[in-house]
Amino acid sequence: MSILKEHVFVSDLRPITALGAALPRLASFGALEIRENGGLALASMALRRGTIEPTPFGLALPGPGRWIAGQRVAALWTGLDQWMIEAEGHAELDFAAELKQLAPGCSVTEQTDGWVAFEIVSRAGTGPIDSLLSKLVNFDLADFGPGCATRTGLEHMSCFVIRRSEAHIALLGARSSAGSLWHALETAAKRLEER
Repeated sequence: MSILKEHVFVSDLRPITALGAALPRLASFGALEIRENGGLALASMALRRGTIEPTPFGLALPGPGRWIAGQRVAALWTGLDQWMIEAEGHAELDFAAELKQLAPGCSVTEQTDGWVAFEIVSRAGTGPIDSLLSKLVNFDLADFGPGCATRTGLEHMSCFVIRRSEAHIALLGARSSAGSLWHALETAAKRLEER
């Protein structure tokens, strides 16, 4: 009896997105476009006791409920003396190591592979975005303008919602929930499209 062994070489490995495909998913529903952002690098940063708050990449870190974008990066407040730092197009680089160099005395942890990011853009102003959010999240949208960010529940999952501009939001959720988050967004967007 012979046993056939299949060998997989490191060079044969191919990266996949959080949704399990070779390329990020993109879909349009009426005025809304939902895109998986496979290029977004994420790193968490926390101040240690006695550390002065840094300005990584020249970025002034935001306070509670806020998100701020700079030249190359953006930051989201996640808790007392804690932030999530984003770098578009850097997912395949060691972004956390680069951030650590610019934030001496801070605890920096790579987060890219633990999260999924979905970018939702409206081609018809804020109406479709607000309608979609009102079906999915449990916070007051009246005060959720550009630069706002919050952690909330979406169905049975926890996620961050970021208002990048009036007609653009981002949703960050656990990578292990990527399929469920996409399904929730797609279902709500299809219902809005049918109205």
